[in-house]
Amino acid sequence: MDFSIIFPGQGSQSVGMLAELASETPLVQETFGQASEILGYDLWKLTQEGPEEELGKTERTQPALLTTGVAIYRVWRSEGGPLPIAMAGHS
Repeated sequence: MDFSIIFPGQGSQSVGMLAELASETPLVQETFGQASEILGYDLWKLTQEGPEEELGKTERTQPALLTTGVAIYRVWRSEGGPLPIAMAGHS
């Protein structure tokens, strides 16, 4: 079965997102750790603690949502999820 993955865009972020998934698999925090090294700030802390106003800034939201999508995709694949034929993001 062919399928595609579409990732959400700006406006779908919220403080605390992915906390439950992160408690179940280390891939989430590993992914955020890699992004944080590149970005130069603690992206996981921002997504978990906020403040909401800071997370809502475009320059913070976009990396947070991209990293969220990558983390979810990595978890999907690690659990045997099939390869999509296409992936796209909104925003």
